[in-house]
Amino acid sequence: MVNETFVASDPKTAYEQAVKKYGEGVELISAKQIKYEDGKLRSEVSIAVPKDLFMAKSFGKISSENNHSNREEDEVLLAELSELKKQLSLMKEEMLDSEDDSVMQKVKKLFMKKGIAKPWLDDVLMSLMGSSILDDTTLLVSYLLEEIDENLEVQKETLDEPKIIMLVGPTGVGKTTTIAKLAARYAYLMDRPYKVALLNLDSYKVGAFEQLAHYADIMQLEHITVDSVEDFSTGLEALDDYDVILVDTAGMSPYDTQKFIKTVEFVQTDIPKKIEVNLVFSATVKYEDMDDLYKNFSFLDPDSVIISKFDETRHFGTLLNFMLLYKLPMSYFSTGQEVPDDLMVASKEYLLEQFIGDLDEA
Repeated sequence: MVNETFVASDPKTAYEQAVKKYGEGVELISAKQIKYEDGKLRSEVSIAVPKDLFMAKSFGKISSENNHSNREEDEVLLAELSELKKQLSLMKEEMLDSEDDSVMQKVKKLFMKKGIAKPWLDDVLMSLMGSSILDDTTLLVSYLLEEIDENLEVQKETLDEPKIIMLVGPTGVGKTTTIAKLAARYAYLMDRPYKVALLNLDSYKVGAFEQLAHYADIMQLEHITVDSVEDFSTGLEALDDYDVILVDTAGMSPYDTQKFIKTVEFVQTDIPKKIEVNLVFSATVKYEDMDDLYKNFSFLDPDSVIISKFDETRHFGTLLNFMLLYKLPMSYFSTGQEVPDDLMVASKEYLLEQFIGDLDEA
């Protein structure tokens, strides 16, 4: 794959340039806004395309006459490197994937059964080759749990300066309810009451405005809704003296590129304050959906994740696996539907307790 960047005054136009060149279905990598040397803000959208397509669209049909010998040398070198990589991979598999009944194999199979990915386990187990830990079930399980704990990241809750917090995520994960919980926490349950406002960008879902407005009325909080980037900037200016502005966005399928581009425009609005982006996803996330979820939401550059629906599963291995692979800090856990009670600051200990309970059952 080859990465290519398109530049325009806004993300939508830059993305349209990519589509015009390569067609629908281009793979988005990132979208960001940068101030150039002339002082103007421009949007850069990066995509990944197959090398053959890039060469064809960028240079047309290139005669191979002059580069034939160089290409042959490159192909031989690539073939040798590929073979070396294959042999190293086979050696690693022989060590880690034998069919014996060793302690290592039993523990590895248990963690894989509970959702932890084989590549992550293999990396950890490789570092233990020759150690007596591999021969003791209790020690090995404890070591793997310590490694999980070490690799999980938590974002501290700080409200020492005014914040704009935007929640993004797939459809149906509970963003609006989570915003209501956060609003109640900041306005009424902290060491002091913070001045909180709610701002709604979700013009897609029927009743989204009414739901957030209902929560705002109950808690006596300011609430506005906007449809455009210009209205978003105006709304933020009107709420400038608030301690916390919580922004609700439309739920998005990981495959809905147009909604992503629209959300990027909001995220990268040119305002003095940073917008803190929180990705909300469910504790019930499926292993098969993890890559798509991360790949498509990561170009929004989330600062942390809020994990919802803890009450809807007893199996947390896939969730742990997501956090280990993508190394995003956790900020909050939503543990039920009650507002504001079912919300807690993210805790590695709490998440590991749930996972250990699942291991114990096995």
